[in-house]
Amino acid sequence: MNHAQLLFPDFSLILCGYLLCRHTPLNRSVWEPVESLVYFFLFPVLLFHSIVKSPLDLGAASSLIGAGLTMGVTGIALAYALPHLPWIGTHIDRRDHAASAQVAFRFNSFIALALADRLAGAQGLQMIAVLIGVCVPLFNVAAVWPMARHARRGFLRELVRNPLILATASGLAVNLAGFSLPHWLEPTVTRIGAASLALGLMAAGAGMQFGSLASGRTLAVAVLSIRHVLLPLIAFGLSRWFGLSSVQTSVLLAFSALPTASSAYVLAARMGYNGAYVAGLVTLSTLLGMASLPFALGWLRNL
Repeated sequence: MNHAQLLFPDFSLILCGYLLCRHTPLNRSVWEPVESLVYFFLFPVLLFHSIVKSPLDLGAASSLIGAGLTMGVTGIALAYALPHLPWIGTHIDRRDHAASAQVAFRFNSFIALALADRLAGAQGLQMIAVLIGVCVPLFNVAAVWPMARHARRGFLRELVRNPLILATASGLAVNLAGFSLPHWLEPTVTRIGAASLALGLMAAGAGMQFGSLASGRTLAVAVLSIRHVLLPLIAFGLSRWFGLSSVQTSVLLAFSALPTASSAYVLAARMGYNGAYVAGLVTLSTLLGMASLPFALGWLRNL
């Protein structure tokens, strides 16, 4: 499987957004309303649809769910702990950490779905849908918490107002209740999802300023090391501990090595944090995914 080819479309869209914003009349005044559209409408519709359209067989995938949640909680704990580590904590800006901790554990669900289909067809899609359904609420709550806490905003108020969490919760409720979208509505929702992917990635590129990363190199190295090195190693150990099947192991390893969520930039920007810094991390994570996916699915999978 050519992992670089799989990741190239996402990175190329980020690059397009960056070039359009910097070298054409389509500057920040154009992209700021696009960010709002993506965050409050397009991404929530896509997230809701991706959860609702795939049946969740929670019982049959209990071991995979346990491994995925354990890996996620470990990633969250590692990300939260960074400012308190004696070696690097003094070199980390607490406000930038609040916005970028999410980069260490969130994942790009679009790439996850495409990769699972290539790995194991319909079975792989169902497994990754289960992981998305149970992990997205946890990860979104964990992403909002440090930003709401640092800004002294009401945490529950931020959760209730967060469209990504609302979309996830409602999607899970609809799925578990056995409902589905009407067939006549599927084409419209699918097109909205496609638009959210393209515009979300381009908005991330438009807000990108690589210079922002220079002021937070220690933090960048730390969160990206968790995302692309430690989590695949943790997933490998958990696959043995939980006794996962061959297909489940492949899905979990792919899940652990994915680039971070492109919506991380949108969330940070809309909550008033350094969106340019987080956008740079998203871009670097997409590039590093071209190495971490072969590392997880090749070297670790064959151990």
